[in-house]
Amino acid sequence: MNLPQAVNSVFSNYATFSTRASRSEYWYFTLFVVLAEIVLQVLDQGLNSGGVLQGLFALGTFVPQFAVAVRRMHDIGRRGRWILLGFLPVIGWIWLLILLCKPGDAGPNLYGPPPP
Repeated sequence: MNLPQAVNSVFSNYATFSTRASRSEYWYFTLFVVLAEIVLQVLDQGLNSGGVLQGLFALGTFVPQFAVAVRRMHDIGRRGRWILLGFLPVIGWIWLLILLCKPGDAGPNLYGPPPP
């Protein structure tokens, strides 16, 4: 999966929490969000808008980011609640990063067949 396919897939399934998301889908979407936030921050500073564009983008991508993270947890056979580790400083962040980097289950699991 490449960057445009991942972005299209995440926005197509922006409120789907029950399936699985591949590593490439999650990380390409994360890359898209980071790059878009950088561009919007530069635009906000140039327009002297006080971060309005960046804030609107963050608000618009909150649910898709949450959904793809939950689906990523499903891909490794974990419940979506594991993303709550992000609320634990340092140790939780490191453990969550390790989980997000793990390869998904090769075959079907409780959450469905492997993503394409």
